[in-house]
Formats: sequence, structure tokens, C-alpha cells
Amino acid sequence: MVEKNASSGTLRYFGSQMRLWRQRAGMSRERLAEELGYSVETISSVEQGRRIPQPSVIEAMDDVLGAGGLLKGGAPFLVREKYPDWFQDYARYEAQAVWLDIYENHVIPGLLQTEDYARAVFRSSSPPLDDAEIERRVESRLSRQSLLNRAPTAALGFVIEAVALHRPIGGASVMRQQLSKLVECAELRNVAIQIMPTERESHAGLAGAMYLLETPEQQQLAYTEGQGDCSFLVSDRKMVSELRQRYGTIRAQALTPEDSMSLLERLLGEQ
Repeated sequence: MVEKNASSGTLRYFGSQMRLWRQRAGMSRERLAEELGYSVETISSVEQGRRIPQPSVIEAMDDVLGAGGLLKGGAPFLVREKYPDWFQDYARYEAQAVWLDIYENHVIPGLLQTEDYARAVFRSSSPPLDDAEIERRVESRLSRQSLLNRAPTAALGFVIEAVALHRPIGGASVMRQQLSKLVECAELRNVAIQIMPTERESHAGLAGAMYLLETPEQQQLAYTEGQGDCSFLVSDRKMVSELRQRYGTIRAQALTPEDSMSLLERLLGEQ
């Protein structure tokens, strides 16, 4: 189990070093923001370890502050920090997955979300996230979607609760765009989307959402989340096997991909 921290040690360390180099250069946050084309709020967020600057900005920052390559040297480590601490290990495996099966019961899976829908999801967070953190998470979520069209191709399966299709997160316009994206993704040859009817009397997924995958080394893993962003990356064979069996039952209880596509198209037409 990996629990969420307010920010990672890597981000906090980089931010502290940036602040020291800025102070050594006798430069205010306002002046540095002007030099780099960032807002003062963003500079502050980076120094506090709450935001990851782009590699090109780190290079410019190193030159402006005269850090002699010390800030540039930290850039490769920050790339791995674009996800929250509790999600990083799973994200690394997901990006390399041979196949991935996902069951979601409250929202559209992140790999299938539009930018506006993802932003609305993060804006619904409680306690609330600040604007910089919301944008960082949206950017990170969208970057994961390269898995949909990656070469070599990954086989991707999704079972989504029907209630998620009717909950208008972000409003009617955002939801229409989201339904349209689901239809587009369902047409991909490597993607299977199935909808779980709300009327189903027997349901194997009452314990909540789950993510199952296999790595190129044929290691099978499972990932689940709980309240407070506590996450579990499971490698125990017996437990993963049980979750795979559960997912198989969930998939059998859901509508077929063809019937699910018909439902999505009907809902899209009603918007």
C-alpha cells in the first residue's frame, strides 16, 4: 500500500534548491516569473513542491539563475513525479502494459476522459485542489491516454457502470463531448467498452473499481484505490487471480461491446 503525501520529496527538494538559487541570484519571484514567462503563482508553486515545471523551463531557469547545470540535472527525476506519489508505481506499469482491464463504478475511466471532463472531476475533489494542481493532474491524466494508440498495441478492456453515463459531471455540454469520445474509443480495434446496467440484480463488482494488467514480462498486477487516495498495487498471485476471476464475472454481467456501443450512440443522440 502506498499512501498519498501532500507532495513528493523530490518535488520539495527541487523547489527548495530553486528558491536557494533564486535568492543567491538576488532575484525576486516576480522578476524570475517575468524572465521565464510564468506567473508568480506558478513560481511559488514550484518552489513549494506543488508543481512540476516543463524541462525547457528548467533549462531556462538554470541559465537565468546561474545554477551551472545543477537544476538541469534534476529534470529527469521530475518527469517521474508528474503523478501523485500513490499513483506513480501503477502509472509506470500501465504505460508498459500488454493488456489492461478496468472496471469503474462512479466516473468514466481516466484513460477515456476528455480534457474538460477530467478537469471537472478534479474540481469535484474534497478537500478542494488549487488551480495549479488541477491543471497538473489534468495534463498527467491526458498523457496516459497515449496507451490507446501505442505501438506495440495494448489490448484494453473497460466495464463502466451505466450511472456514470448519466451523471452530468461538468454539465450537459461536457458530458456530450465525453459520450462522443467514448464512441470514438469504442471503435478502436484494441479497445472493448462494456456498460454495466443499473438494473442488474446480481453484481460481482460491489467492492469497487479495479485495474488489472499484464507487463511485457508476463507479470500480472492489480490496482485499487480507497478513500483518502490510499492505493493498493497488488502482485500476490492468489489475490490477483481472485480479482481476475471477479472481473471476468463483471464482464459477463455487463452488456456486450456491441450492445454497449448502441447504448452510447442512443445516449449521445439524446443529448
